[in-house]
Amino acid sequence: MDDSVYKRVWALAIAGWWTTLIATIWLTAVWFTWLALVKAEPAWVLSLWGGGDLTWSEVRRLTLVFFGVMKLMLWAWVMATICVTLWARRLKRIAQS
Repeated sequence: MDDSVYKRVWALAIAGWWTTLIATIWLTAVWFTWLALVKAEPAWVLSLWGGGDLTWSEVRRLTLVFFGVMKLMLWAWVMATICVTLWARRLKRIAQS
């Protein structure tokens, strides 16, 4: 078997785990920043979101949905990265046989 396939799949797995780490750190930092903003409830946030009839309860609901979707996407990414990692390990075993 060609060793370059294993190396490419392993590189993909490593890149996937780094991407997962960076996305998790980013999501956590944004979440804590958002919690600080929600606690303060500054008026400029509502005007930044379009103002009008927008209330803080709607903003909280929308951001909760946003973070929920982001976490689901991160979960799907982790599952794909696990799959690629297991594939790389299997390729390594096959190459050693």
